[in-house]
Amino acid sequence: QVQLVESGGGLVQAGGSLRLSCVASGRTFSSYVMGWFRQAPGKERDFAAGIIWTGESTWYADSVKGRFTITRDNAKNTVYLQMNSLKPEDTAVYYCAAGPVLSDVPGRYGHWGQGTQVTVSS
Repeated sequence: QVQLVESGGGLVQAGGSLRLSCVASGRTFSSYVMGWFRQAPGKERDFAAGIIWTGESTWYADSVKGRFTITRDNAKNTVYLQMNSLKPEDTAVYYCAAGPVLSDVPGRYGHWGQGTQVTVSS
């Protein structure tokens, strides 16, 4: 079992940056694939980025590729999402998730954090 807690959200102007963190409890963190998803009001939860347990392979949604970077530190049980060149359309609640395989499908992840709000003003 793993529990996830996100932090780092906030209000930022367009073009700015934020770094989200997700700290996991449990000794099996390093065995999980980690993903970041986001959900805007009235919309479905969408995949943003994912990273395998070694950190050697990552996957990004086209909408964030080149602007967002996902990394993980297994010694700290933490996964990060560095978000640069933020746009108003990036405004959403951002969730981290843990699962067995790298996927862009929310249902493939069995563990979720509570989410952190990111708001980008124009």
